[in-house]
Amino acid sequence: MGVSRLHRSLLQCALLWGLLAVLVRGCPDACSKCSRQEKDQCEECRAGWTLHNKTCVDIDECGTELDNCSPNGYCFNTEGSFECRGCDVACVGCMGGGPARCRKCASGYRLTGSKCLDIDECSDWVLACHGLDDICINTEGSFHCDCAEGFIRKNSVCVRKRVPSVQEKGLFEDIQDDEVEVLQQMVFGVVLCALATLAAKGDLVYTSVFIGAAAAMAGYWLSDRGDRLIDSFLKGHKDS
Repeated sequence: MGVSRLHRSLLQCALLWGLLAVLVRGCPDACSKCSRQEKDQCEECRAGWTLHNKTCVDIDECGTELDNCSPNGYCFNTEGSFECRGCDVACVGCMGGGPARCRKCASGYRLTGSKCLDIDECSDWVLACHGLDDICINTEGSFHCDCAEGFIRKNSVCVRKRVPSVQEKGLFEDIQDDEVEVLQQMVFGVVLCALATLAAKGDLVYTSVFIGAAAAMAGYWLSDRGDRLIDSFLKGHKDS
């Protein structure tokens, strides 16, 4: 007797849990109303679905009056709805995705087999770039012209770059200061020798010029050496 009551209690609990599970889970996603949880027991369907033999079936909106995609797009059906997607860049109007679903090829593309493929303008018989110094560079659906190496574009024409000419250095451009001093002394020496030769002939004019040049040379040499001696003395005095 006690066992029978236990069995009835367990059965009632199982039925109660089953009923709660149905209430919690509800109808299938596509159903708005159902008699049981199973998908083939729908009574009404949600938007985007239609009832067929108590089952909610997805409506393919593409190709119907619901399809309102733009001319350069196509309808893509989804569960319970649809979405508009853009055509491939190679297409002008399309029936689906990719270059094989084009209604018409876009500019810069041509139908090759069943696909709209890029036209390589640079390899066509017609010269794409008219300048002799232009280089054709193909791009997706188009091309552009660049100047060859060593050329720049000026007024829509490629012209050769002007390379600044390297000026030739003068004879004494790289000479150092101490070398300049030596050259000056050599020049003075040659002048003095020439004046001494002319003065030896007894000409008073050349003799006077020689004496003046010799005095100037001696004064310059002595003043320069004197400045150096004074600088060395002062430097040594500071160091000490």
